[in-house]
Amino acid sequence: MANESKVKLDLVYEAYKNGTISRRHFLKYLGLAGASLGLIGTPFSNAVKEAWAAKSIRFDGWGGSVSEAFREHAFKPFTKATGIEVVDGEFGDMNSYLTRVKASYPPGGEFNIAHLSAVFDYARYAELGFATALDESKIPNLKNVMASMIKPLRDITKGTLSAVPYDLGQTGIAYNTKHISKEKAEKLGASLLWDKELKGKLGSWGGDFRTNMWYAALHTGQSPNNMTDLKAIWAALREQRGLMKKYRSSGAELMSLLANGEIYATVAWSGRVAALQQEGNPIGYLSPKGTYSWMEYLFVLKGTDLEVAQQLLNFMLEPAAAIAVAEGQNYPPSLDPSKVELTEKIKKMPAFDPTGKLEGYLFANPAYWNANQVDWTEKWDRIKAGS
Repeated sequence: MANESKVKLDLVYEAYKNGTISRRHFLKYLGLAGASLGLIGTPFSNAVKEAWAAKSIRFDGWGGSVSEAFREHAFKPFTKATGIEVVDGEFGDMNSYLTRVKASYPPGGEFNIAHLSAVFDYARYAELGFATALDESKIPNLKNVMASMIKPLRDITKGTLSAVPYDLGQTGIAYNTKHISKEKAEKLGASLLWDKELKGKLGSWGGDFRTNMWYAALHTGQSPNNMTDLKAIWAALREQRGLMKKYRSSGAELMSLLANGEIYATVAWSGRVAALQQEGNPIGYLSPKGTYSWMEYLFVLKGTDLEVAQQLLNFMLEPAAAIAVAEGQNYPPSLDPSKVELTEKIKKMPAFDPTGKLEGYLFANPAYWNANQVDWTEKWDRIKAGS
């Protein structure tokens, strides 16, 4: 009986580590298991207390090469230096992750830090009451971060921070140079994604209405942050659907589709394109005027142990760690180039700004996009489904 219960405990613990069950449910199970076996006050209960005395924190990110870079260059060294375990989770897209976070509410459950993409997600989480107030004196390496990436966050949370900026990138256009010339790509710009000659060889990201509407705006000659003809946007996306090979669901699938030649052109994250190019794949990268640029943040959810979170964030902002992660995931770090000497590899990355001011970069206006998110997501989902 005891051996069987031990096996069950091991399975439940693995489920907790994998994020399948919450901390609350895990602790509840431990209590029930201990009581049913008469182990309260025994070495079993003492072992449980000792296990939970050891600190840990959960970090959810984008998976693939991005999570691998975080794991190798930040989490493992952090655990080695502090003894604090980083439970490494992944999400496919921000909407599904947010659903999981909501389900774990009230806060303080299994989710702690998330690698959020763009200021609009920071605003969305803050509006839902998931923000906290970091003690910046405990994150001295924040001084090396670009002021242009910090200010938008302070504006949203009234001077405080619930996240630290960590990297930036672009969603540009990747294309197969064996089938599409650089001259053609540059001539068509965003409209390359509507090229009828590429019917059945085009792709896009199905998990984000913004990306698709953004490029439809560029294709129809509109400002992505002030679209005045939505009928033209929806018509363009319906037309594009008829040309599509596939709407991808992850960064890993994007790389596979491009590397295997299943698609010839698609919207793509700049870091993933850089990784494909470094592997020798015949992939070009197009950044047309108005390219969708974004900043990413390490968002600390309300209820998280701030002492541990701030220790991890400060460690990750150490120049050596931040630079190693940046080179591993192929996205420029949030470090200010005027304060920190960056490597030649980083300086060659798409989206890198040598000034650190990010002037001329076009980012999604959080108020504009968040105000229309429900309606536009619903319309996009119907178009993607073929209706």
